Amino acid sequence: MAQNLTREFLPATRKEMRARGWDFVDVVLVTGDAYIDHPSFGIALIGRLLEHHGYRVAILSQPRYDSTESFHVFGKPRLFWGITAGNLDSIVSNYTGNGRVREQDSYSKDGNPYFGSKKIKTERRRPDRAVTRYANLARAAYKNVPVVLGGLEASLRRFVHFDYQQNRLRGSALADAKADILVYGMGEKAVLEIARRISTGKSLNEIPGTCIRLSDREKNDFERKQPLVLPSWQEIREDKKKFLQAELILDKQARSSGKQIILQKQQGIWVAQYPPQPPLNSVELDKLYSLPFVRGVHPGSGRVPAWNMIRHSITIVRGCSGNCSFCAISRHQGPVVTSRSRESILAETRKVTGMADFKGTISDLGGPTANLYGVTCAKDSCRRHDCLYDHVCPHLRIDESVFVCLLKEVSAVPGVKHVYVSSGLRMELLLKTPKLLAELLNHHTPGVMKIAPEHTESHVLRLMHKQKPEVLPRFLEYCRKLTRKKGKKIIFNPYIISAHPGCTERDMKLLAQKMKKLGLTVKQLQDFTPTPGTLSTAMFVSGLDRDTLEPIFIPKGGGERRRQRKAMEEKKPFKHRKRPVK
Repeated sequence: MAQNLTREFLPATRKEMRARGWDFVDVVLVTGDAYIDHPSFGIALIGRLLEHHGYRVAILSQPRYDSTESFHVFGKPRLFWGITAGNLDSIVSNYTGNGRVREQDSYSKDGNPYFGSKKIKTERRRPDRAVTRYANLARAAYKNVPVVLGGLEASLRRFVHFDYQQNRLRGSALADAKADILVYGMGEKAVLEIARRISTGKSLNEIPGTCIRLSDREKNDFERKQPLVLPSWQEIREDKKKFLQAELILDKQARSSGKQIILQKQQGIWVAQYPPQPPLNSVELDKLYSLPFVRGVHPGSGRVPAWNMIRHSITIVRGCSGNCSFCAISRHQGPVVTSRSRESILAETRKVTGMADFKGTISDLGGPTANLYGVTCAKDSCRRHDCLYDHVCPHLRIDESVFVCLLKEVSAVPGVKHVYVSSGLRMELLLKTPKLLAELLNHHTPGVMKIAPEHTESHVLRLMHKQKPEVLPRFLEYCRKLTRKKGKKIIFNPYIISAHPGCTERDMKLLAQKMKKLGLTVKQLQDFTPTPGTLSTAMFVSGLDRDTLEPIFIPKGGGERRRQRKAMEEKKPFKHRKRPVK
């Protein structure tokens, strides 16, 4: 029988605030997404965490940004504004990798990215560079209320970065927004500390996991702390090589959890980054996911496509040590992998089975890289945290029985009929865990297994910081051998990136031929998008190899990108067909 999971949403309207008997709130969290109270959404995680610690929190979801009117809904926040663009960078949300305006927004009501109807369009629900726009409106609405930036957009735009929609380098979002402080990475600990300090009248300086603005005089005071100074805005504008150098430094510092303060001169000020917060451990992660989420869409948000994708999914792991060049997960979530306990995951499974619309299928038991669940490092002092390139690190402790047992236990929860793992899976790691791979293929793959080889050519894979070329054919051969024994057929859905730095039209033709030879049909082909905070973007801007700093070919312009896509699409991979019965 379905349980009654009715809980209160965090106030998203003045009426809801009044219904709680509040005449003020401590924190207003502003987001470019529709409000969904589910732990897959950062705004819900932070909101529930602050609430758990006794703060009054309200959610301002997709406010109008043609005036300050929306920012007056809850009155003046007692402590601070928390500003985020939402689960995605606003430029990624609003534009394709080729700069075309998206006509679908999975995080908005009915998937409609406009405040008007689909036929009568007004302005978009989510402004470009949303954290800056929202921060300016918040300050205009109520002066002297601290403005805190956070979430993916702020985190990856905290230093000089490339904006592909404008096709130019931009300074730090913290400088553009003139905010008081920026939280980078997964910000639970930093946000709690900010709330505590503001409520007790203390300085926001020296909070791990944050960035602040400095004047030249204040920067001089930091010299005694022996900071690490990145190339400045002006130096990078004059020499794009220094943009790659800055990103390489940030990448190394992020993976090593470097203890140095990092400084970068912007156009008029300095940005100072304090060392990161330690990642949440398993106990802390369990507590976070046990908070009283409604697990639903706020009534004022209507039907939101993203909700359909995650409503019956469960996050089991945070962080990724894969460190792919084109991916920002390691930079944002961190390279340290934290797994939730089986007890916590089973408790959430029981909550999911109690949802009125649950039909028996857990759509995803995963995370950034699902089969990193239960993996730990034998070398506590490791500062490299690059566990999968160009081979699986020997210090990586892999116990496949941990994930296998979890899958079986979740499957045994009353009401659960199917448990699927739809998140990313690393092939080189699966080859080292044959029992887990067999379990996934036989019981937890809905007929199609998503794999992400990204490419087949060795020099492109090296630039992507991905597995060696021989991994894909070995993986497919092994999987097909396993499934043949069981009389089961699995279709593999490979994700491929075209027009990545260093990739040529010839490389795409070779890739197409190899996909055909391997019997793979490519349905997920994506042009490389130079998003902020990745080494691939730094290569795109600088035109240099991430490892050798030598010039490489950079596919730029719509013509070159179309040719690479066409080279892939022209080579139609063959499909296996059953022989006619004689």
